[in-house]
Amino acid sequence: MDTIWEEIFWGNTVQQWITAVGIFALLAVLVKLLKTFAFRRIKRFSERTTSTLDDLIVKLLGSSVMPMLYVLAFYMGTRYLQFPASVERIIHAVVITVTTYYVVHGISGLFSYLISRFTKGDGTQEKQAKGILLIVKVFLWLGGVVFLLDNLGYNITTIVTGLGIGGIAIALAAQAILGDLFSYLVIFFDKPFETGDFIVVGDKSGSVEYIGIKTTRLRTPAGEQLIMSNTDLTNSRVQNYKRMERRRVLLSIGVEYETGAEKLERIPAIVKEIIDAQPDVVFDRTHFAGFGDFSLNFEIVFYILTADYLKYMDCQHAFCMQLYRRFDQEKIGFAYPTQKLLLARAGA
Repeated sequence: MDTIWEEIFWGNTVQQWITAVGIFALLAVLVKLLKTFAFRRIKRFSERTTSTLDDLIVKLLGSSVMPMLYVLAFYMGTRYLQFPASVERIIHAVVITVTTYYVVHGISGLFSYLISRFTKGDGTQEKQAKGILLIVKVFLWLGGVVFLLDNLGYNITTIVTGLGIGGIAIALAAQAILGDLFSYLVIFFDKPFETGDFIVVGDKSGSVEYIGIKTTRLRTPAGEQLIMSNTDLTNSRVQNYKRMERRRVLLSIGVEYETGAEKLERIPAIVKEIIDAQPDVVFDRTHFAGFGDFSLNFEIVFYILTADYLKYMDCQHAFCMQLYRRFDQEKIGFAYPTQKLLLARAGA
């Protein structure tokens, strides 16, 4: 009986082969049980929650962790066997390669989740995020390849040095492009403006149509397309009108000097009555601001509870029309530039 256990096949005894297979089978069964009970419970729990983080965990467990555990189970089984050096290197290379693949795949999935959460389902931002995600994945896989080569025994010092020198040369040659790329990342994550916002940059203004890796395109009020580099945008003061919660209206009007004091005192109440009658408009103040060259000046301030420019102009138009009608009814005249000439009689 002892001779059967000591029979040698491919450099290992029967006992060693059975032990190795038994270890692999035992670990594989444990992984299977883990997947059947713990993994399924986590999956059922994730289906009952509204959070997407547990869905990501379930996805990574199924696509990366579980396959990697089977590979590690196989590797642990082979540790009880003796193989030629060449076969050992092959097994080591296969295990390291597969493990590296699943680790990088899992990290890549995590970055995809974080970026998708950052975009919050915005279709335009999701398209923009694809460029960032592609860059992240390229760097992740390059790092995985370097890690793999290092663990396979290759001297990566020369490769890393070459990549460093090449990277410096590329960075110097493409300095402007890299500057726009980093500015694009600033715009994407900091979100000073988004597609559809109306912005003013210096003496230029327009609605944001597209945010690219190098340039951002605006549609000006005149209709033409304005293309600006991302670096210019991040280095400038940007006024974003779409994010206004309300618009402040400041009007100055002048009435004739012949207007009586009683009528002057009624003007603030008339203005407040007109503004209060309009929806989405809030009265702030009306004051007799001073004496002009040819008019008695009043300053009117009110707020329109919307950022919509068309709504803003409609409310201002309606207020001005109503104010004109009320002044006409009250016999209050708007002032216009006038001069009085006092002529003295000869010999007077």
